[in-house]
Amino acid sequence: MKKISLFVRKSVNDQFDELEENEPKNLKRHLKAGSLTAVGIGAIIGAGIFVISGQAAALYAGPGIFISFLIAGFVCVLAALCYAELASMIALPGGAYSYSYVALGELPAWVVGWAMSAQYLFLGSTVSVGWSGYFASFLQDFGITISQKFMNAPFMYSSSAGWQWSGSVLNIPAMCLILLLGLLVTIGIKAANYINFIMVIIKLSTVALFVAVGVFNLHPENWFPFIPANTGVFGEFGWSGIFRGAGLVFFAYIGFDAVSTLGKDAIDPQKNLPKGILSSLAICSIAYVVVALVLTGVVNYSLLNVPDPMAVALNAMGPNFFWIAFMIKLAILAGLTSVVMINLLTQSRIFYAMGRDGLISHAFGDVHARLRSPVFSSVVTTIIMCVVSGLFPINILGEFCSMTTLLIFAIACLGVLVLRKTHPEVKRTFRVPLVPYIPILGILTCVGQMCLFPVVTWIQLSLWLLVGFGIYFGFSIKNSRLRKHLTKIHAKKDTGALY
Repeated sequence: MKKISLFVRKSVNDQFDELEENEPKNLKRHLKAGSLTAVGIGAIIGAGIFVISGQAAALYAGPGIFISFLIAGFVCVLAALCYAELASMIALPGGAYSYSYVALGELPAWVVGWAMSAQYLFLGSTVSVGWSGYFASFLQDFGITISQKFMNAPFMYSSSAGWQWSGSVLNIPAMCLILLLGLLVTIGIKAANYINFIMVIIKLSTVALFVAVGVFNLHPENWFPFIPANTGVFGEFGWSGIFRGAGLVFFAYIGFDAVSTLGKDAIDPQKNLPKGILSSLAICSIAYVVVALVLTGVVNYSLLNVPDPMAVALNAMGPNFFWIAFMIKLAILAGLTSVVMINLLTQSRIFYAMGRDGLISHAFGDVHARLRSPVFSSVVTTIIMCVVSGLFPINILGEFCSMTTLLIFAIACLGVLVLRKTHPEVKRTFRVPLVPYIPILGILTCVGQMCLFPVVTWIQLSLWLLVGFGIYFGFSIKNSRLRKHLTKIHAKKDTGALY
C-alpha cells in the first residue's frame, strides 16, 4: 500500500464542500463585516497598549517606543495582507492552521495549529494578568486593597536570576475573569458578539479620551533623549532597544488574525473576512502610535514598568483628573475583558477545527445541538487559560506569545507563495499586491524579529514544539481524518491520492 506523506494536503477544490457538510451540526453563522472588524479591534486593543507598551518603553526603547510601534505595525501589515488573501480563498475554521493544511500539508498544519494554541492561550492569559493589575488599581481608588499574595503569580523570571518563587499564591482576579468569560463563550458566539461590540465602543472611546486629556498634560522634556543611550547590553535602549521593543510591542498587534479563525461563524466569509482583518488592523495601528507618544510625554518612561502604565500616567496628572482617571480605568477593564473573551473564543475554534480533522480528540470537534457551540472545546480552553494566568508572570507570557505569533505569520506568508504557484486558478476576492516581494519581505521581517528575542524565549518555543511533535506522532498521525480517508482509497486500488 502506498505510504501517505507527512505533507499530505487538503484539496482547495473540495474545501467549500466541507464547509456545507452536515450544516445543521455546524456552527451558526452570525458575523458580517462590521462584526468581524469589531472582533478584530476587540482582540487587538488590549494588554499590548494598556500593559506591554509601558514595559517596553521602560526596559528597552524609552520614548522611542513610538518607532517600535511603527516597525511592529509594518511587519503586521505584511502578514495581514497575506492573511486577507488566504481568507478570501479558504473559508475554513481555524485560520492559519487550515490555510497551512491546504497549502503546505498536515505536519506543517499541525505545527501552526499547535503554535496558535500557545499564541491564544498565552495571549488571553497575559491580558487577564494585565486586567488583574488594573483591577487592583481601580479598587485602590476606593481604599480597597487586595493582598499581593492573591494578585501575583507564584513564579517569577528575570534574565539574571532565572526562575524564582515570588512568595505569592495565585493571581485570583485573573483566574476568576477567565472562568466567567469562559462561561459566556461556551453559551455561544451571538451573546459574545453583542458584549464585544459594546466593549469595543467603550475601548475606542477610552483611547480617544486618554489622548484628549493627555495632550494638555504633556511634558516635552520626557521625550528627551528620544532614544536613550544603549547601556552596553544588546536590546537595552539605543537602536537595538528599539528593535527589541518592536518585538515585544508586536504583541500589541496580535488579534487581527483572530478574525481568520471564524470562517464558519462568518456570513459570506470570502468577502467579509479580508475586510475584517484589514480594517481592524488599520484602526488599531493609528490608535497605538498616538497613544505611545502621549503616554511617554505625560510621564517619564522609567516609571512605566508596571502592569498598569496608563493608570500611572493618569495619576501623574493630579487629583483634578480623578474622575476622568476613574472612568478611563473602568473602560480599560472593559477593554481588556473583551480581549480575553475573543481569545477564549478564537482558541475554542482552533481546537474545534483540529478536532474535526482528527488531529486531537474528536470531542473538540463536537457541536452542542441546541447552543450550536463547541462546548467541550470551550471548557478545555477555559481551564487551561485559567491555570496559566494564575501561575505565570506577564513578561514571560508576553514574549512567548509574540514569538509563536511571528512563527505563524511567517508560515502564512509562505502559504501565499505556495498557493500562487500550485493553485493560480482558484478565485481570490482579495489578492496581495507585489507578489512575491511582499510575502518574502513578510517572512524575512518575522524571522528577523524572532532573532531579537532572548534565549529563554527560544527555549520555551522549542520545548512547546517538542511536546507538539510528541502528540502528533503519538496520536494525530494515527487518527487523522484525511489519512483515514486516503487509506481507504489506497486499500481499494493503488492509485495516487486525490489530495
